[in-house]
Amino acid sequence: MKKLFRGTAVASTITVVLLVVVSGSFTAGVGEAQSAGYRLMVTNSMGEHISIVEPEIGEVEQFAVGPAPWGIALTEDGRAFVSTAAGVAVFDIASETVVVSVPYLTGIDAVRFGEYRAGGMGIVASPDGERVYVGVHVNTGPGWLEVLDTQSLEMVSRVHVGVRPFEVAIAPDGSEVYSIDHDSYTVTVVDTFEMTTHTIDVAPLGYGGFDKPHYGKVLLDGTLLLPYQGKGMLELDPGILETTSRPLTSDTHMHGISTNAAETCAVIGGTGPAGPASGPPGLTLLDLDTGAESILPLDKPHEMTVVSDDCTTAYVTGGYSFANGGWDGISIVDLESGAVTEVPVPDRPLWIMFVPERTPAS
Repeated sequence: MKKLFRGTAVASTITVVLLVVVSGSFTAGVGEAQSAGYRLMVTNSMGEHISIVEPEIGEVEQFAVGPAPWGIALTEDGRAFVSTAAGVAVFDIASETVVVSVPYLTGIDAVRFGEYRAGGMGIVASPDGERVYVGVHVNTGPGWLEVLDTQSLEMVSRVHVGVRPFEVAIAPDGSEVYSIDHDSYTVTVVDTFEMTTHTIDVAPLGYGGFDKPHYGKVLLDGTLLLPYQGKGMLELDPGILETTSRPLTSDTHMHGISTNAAETCAVIGGTGPAGPASGPPGLTLLDLDTGAESILPLDKPHEMTVVSDDCTTAYVTGGYSFANGGWDGISIVDLESGAVTEVPVPDRPLWIMFVPERTPAS
């Protein structure tokens, strides 16, 4: 089993009643790794579009998908499933068209914008591409995890999860889905075969207003990484009944985390001071083999991240969702020099994924 920071920090442990058990093999999902030719796809969270960005030239194209888009799940057949306030938009990347918008089983009281709006939030595709799982926030209590059949393009089932499912992640073999429940300080583990659930408390810093889980990253060995406030990384490890907390030092409120395909590095966005975190905005670069940590300053808060395969460049969205505190653009960060290039992108870009370049016409 690969361990984060193996051979370095001394771990503290917190016993929990249940932990994630996963097995099987897995290859990096679509959008998780940077290919030789690539573009970026982002959601314009305060509008009704997604943007496809050519980062090297700053070109931005927008495509309407529905109100207040949040997350993106990509499948190997070239489709992007976008969670909006009203439903999941199915976008064909090659033709750059929306095939259909699939409404939720869960009733949405009103279409709004901003972090607290009801509707779809975290979203992820199964490794075989047959299902898409989307977390739905309802503003009246626990949320739902809904299941979309990617062939019939219909929602086929749902199950209760925690409050405000910021991100939805999946086990390497597809047997479990993890809803990261922001306002209930939990991860809801959903068995994808039985559609049963278990809930794990994830509050290593306590229950302060800014000490909640936001986003996470599932590694190839099944470990789920959850960063908190630039003070620690919580690991949910497969096969044991403990969580492990590793120290971080940036002291900044943390949101998006991503790794390169080989899992040699991770980048984590820091939004700035909030609650017990007093440090400025920044980007944390972690060596996942040695635990070495570099902190690169940023002038503005950011939300989500992706990182190049060679760990030299990070792409970070400006759509920091809390209190509309973000800005209209993405930052391209040189992880060796710390240089930052900003690309204007409208309407608070939030989610970000790599997508392939266009195939030239024959």
